[in-house]
Amino acid sequence: MGGWLDRIPLTLLIVGATLMALAPFYPEPHLWQKARMLFAGELTRPEDIFDVLFHSALLILVGIKVKRDYFSSEDGVE
Repeated sequence: MGGWLDRIPLTLLIVGATLMALAPFYPEPHLWQKARMLFAGELTRPEDIFDVLFHSALLILVGIKVKRDYFSSEDGVE
């Protein structure tokens, strides 16, 4: 049962996730800025929340793919 995520190479996802997580590189990566805002209780505007989701979407996909590929049960039953 192969899905679209199975057809994407993990290396490509990792490169894309790294670039999206660090973009823009100057003056400060968005995810770093939004994490600081989250911990300060300042992440309240809808566009900031969307920005976090947008810049972390590929990181989430990497996590899902790694879990499915490397942490699935040994006997093939999930």
